[in-house]
Amino acid sequence: MSPVRAIVLLVTIVLLGLSLPSLAAIESLEFDSAGEESRYQKMIGQLRCLVCQNQNLADSNADLAKDLRAKTYQMVRSGASDTEIVDFMVDRYGDFVLYRPPLRGRTALLWGAPFIFLLIALAVFFYTLRKRRVVDEPLNREQRSRAAKLLDPGGHT
Repeated sequence: MSPVRAIVLLVTIVLLGLSLPSLAAIESLEFDSAGEESRYQKMIGQLRCLVCQNQNLADSNADLAKDLRAKTYQMVRSGASDTEIVDFMVDRYGDFVLYRPPLRGRTALLWGAPFIFLLIALAVFFYTLRKRRVVDEPLNREQRSRAAKLLDPGGHT
């Protein structure tokens, strides 16, 4: 095999390999109206993938996310309200399934944690700053004499 053919083959393989992700998880769902599709997109955008945790259902390709998208689609198609869909998901998976969980007793730490960490970081910062501060004390006669000897290039005092 010639070097040119080998390079063409290698480039072809790489390009085919790069195109495979584009074939993954394209859902073709049918809706009665654009409003229904919009509701579906809004719902899967505000529900968190419990496997990925940093992605919503719309962006995740995890199997659980696919199942939850299918359940959301089914509920939207059956006429369930947004509140009913959210309540179903929260009853089944807890407040963690929501990207913006409501402020309740059990989610207060989740909402307050960033502020608590900020206060702790500021306290540590100012404590460290205060501890590092050098207090200027006047030099005694012996220290001044030693400093003068070190600074005098000729060694004369």
